[in-house]
Amino acid sequence: MKTITLYRPVGIQELALIIDAGWKKFPPRLDWQPIFYPVLNQKYAEEIAFQWNTADEFSGFCGIVTAFELNEEHYSKYTVQNVGGVIHEELWVPAEELELFNNNIAGIISVKKVFFGSNFVLPEHEVLAQELLKFKEDAV
Repeated sequence: MKTITLYRPVGIQELALIIDAGWKKFPPRLDWQPIFYPVLNQKYAEEIAFQWNTADEFSGFCGIVTAFELNEEHYSKYTVQNVGGVIHEELWVPAEELELFNNNIAGIISVKKVFFGSNFVLPEHEVLAQELLKFKEDAV
């Protein structure tokens, strides 16, 4: 099966839910989130994680770049959306299709990079804290 690598910037709460799901799926969208939008390159994911998540209380003042492989056939069901510059490309997955999308992830979701805001506090979730500490040491 051919796959495409996608990236998803997340905050602490979303990563905790990914961990609790065995690193195999993204959590359902919240009521006010009609789409799930993974991005097509790590640079764009890092831009979002650094510029938005590190300043966002809901994200735990932490921007986390995740990566995963998606079945290429399923990927082709979505149109790539450009939302700004050349690197700003996303897939827009309707929230109601996220379960099917998750079922087409090959392997596990992994953490590629983490950015810490000035108000970051290490979470109590043990596995999440251990994962973040791997990157915190590199940031110091």
